[in-house]
Amino acid sequence: MSSTISTQPLPVPREDVCPFGPAPEVAELRAQSPVVRVSCPTGIEAWLVTRYADAREVLGDPRRFSNHSGQAGHMLANMPPDKPLEEGDFSRMDGPDHVRFRRVFAPAISTVRRIEEFRPMVQRTADELLDSLAGETGPVDLHERFSKPLTTSVIAELLDVPYADREIFHRVADALFSGKGDVDDLDAVRFPLFDYVGDLVRARREKPGEDAMSVLVTRGQQHEQPFTDLELTKMAAGLLVAGYDTTASMITYGTLALLADRPQFDRLAADPSLAGNAAEELVRLLGVGAGLMRVATEDTEIGGVPIAAGEYVIVQVQAANHDPERFADPERLDIDRQTNGHIGFGHGPHQCAGQQIARLELTTVLATLPRRVPSLRLAVPQEEIRFKTDTTVYGPAALPVAWDEIRPA
Repeated sequence: MSSTISTQPLPVPREDVCPFGPAPEVAELRAQSPVVRVSCPTGIEAWLVTRYADAREVLGDPRRFSNHSGQAGHMLANMPPDKPLEEGDFSRMDGPDHVRFRRVFAPAISTVRRIEEFRPMVQRTADELLDSLAGETGPVDLHERFSKPLTTSVIAELLDVPYADREIFHRVADALFSGKGDVDDLDAVRFPLFDYVGDLVRARREKPGEDAMSVLVTRGQQHEQPFTDLELTKMAAGLLVAGYDTTASMITYGTLALLADRPQFDRLAADPSLAGNAAEELVRLLGVGAGLMRVATEDTEIGGVPIAAGEYVIVQVQAANHDPERFADPERLDIDRQTNGHIGFGHGPHQCAGQQIARLELTTVLATLPRRVPSLRLAVPQEEIRFKTDTTVYGPAALPVAWDEIRPA
């Protein structure tokens, strides 16, 4: 079937042309061909879904559209969609197998009580990082000096992992989200991380604490189908890796978007209570530019287009979040927008397990950075900002900034 259907290249974000939105051709596709056949950077062919309603339908129905393919095989050669499912690969599971993992994750990182317990630590971390910069006026790379240390410190403290050991999960994150490496390249850094985290899991089993990893291990032991050390190791390792890079990039990317729309940055500086809504709007505007992949489990259709069992489907999340049928004037950053329903953290049973932590970090930064550094500004013209390439985690590779003063906490 697929060989008789014409394809076009998968549109990927082009920040040089549209720094805060999907590739320019996406709007026309969404209006004229909302379900279209595309060829992807890793060589696979898939159906691209760009409308909001269609995106929610695919992500919300794992019976018809399975996550067994993994979410990024269209962009990353280290995540081939036909790779056999291995023990502990919870992110590629569906149904009861996936629910089993989510029910252990939730008490560790997602409940309202846990988030409120984490809030003072996240605020303290943000303030300490700004205090450490108070003697400087720039230029400083905000990504290296603030965003990455913040998210690394938070996830390390959540899991009670020494901050000094951060390089081991930085290396995995860099390899995991890079389009340059293959499975062997990822395994070369992933297996040492598994060894490291496995030792931590066994230590928590012997002497649990209050940290998120201890909760994972304890809940896993108490489950009606007890978790193996490898399953627990992969869960904890996944938090360490994903919890640092994706949120750090969103903090940096979101800051750039606000600095490019100065009145909205200034409003946050004057009224930090706007931070929660601003965080949701930035995730809507900027998030998941590479899209999320699924595989059809049966012959079906989306938007009137037949999809055969076994064919891949890519949900272009950012295109859906820029659908004018759902969000008025969607290309505009609007921190007052009612963003309820955006799918920047995914949708359905596979939506981001760590989204509440990410929300907490983003909201804390947006309530703190503009208030304490109201004179924050780019240290170079915006057109000179370099964006990351060969990755599924989009955003500036560096964000040179300057300021007049950093106000006390």
